[in-house]
Amino acid sequence: MKMSNSNINWFLFAKLPSAYLCGVRVVDINDMSCIARIRENFINKNPFNSIYFAAQSMAAELSTGALIMNELQKSGHNISMLVTNCEMNFIKKAKGEILFSCNQGQEVATAVKAAIETKEGQVLKLQSQGINEQGDIVSEMMFEWSIKSKNRNNKLLLS
Repeated sequence: MKMSNSNINWFLFAKLPSAYLCGVRVVDINDMSCIARIRENFINKNPFNSIYFAAQSMAAELSTGALIMNELQKSGHNISMLVTNCEMNFIKKAKGEILFSCNQGQEVATAVKAAIETKEGQVLKLQSQGINEQGDIVSEMMFEWSIKSKNRNNKLLLS
């Protein structure tokens, strides 16, 4: 199945319903970048009338994770992915529509290729920037991802 906006949004609905209910959606994805959107609404706002930090984090994480998912699917290999660290900076109140973008597709492709060739885990640090409708940066987030090729021959032996 080809990665597309609608396929990823259906994935959210089925596997990450909290993100879907908060209004997180992918609006554009290609081999080099991914843009996820969140709009301020009753479900995702905080008492200060802006988008709650965790809802922003879901959109930012999706913009980085979807890039990895896209590359993993293209590779045809069985590779796991996991967030191992996250850093967040909040610069301005997030109101209205916020677009989170990650433009590190080339780094993702290089890391996936290395994971396949070396059969060793790879660590990626991917940035996502949240920009409001006025073009101002409202938040910046860095997600550290670990990717590792799965070997079906390795079985856990319980003693």
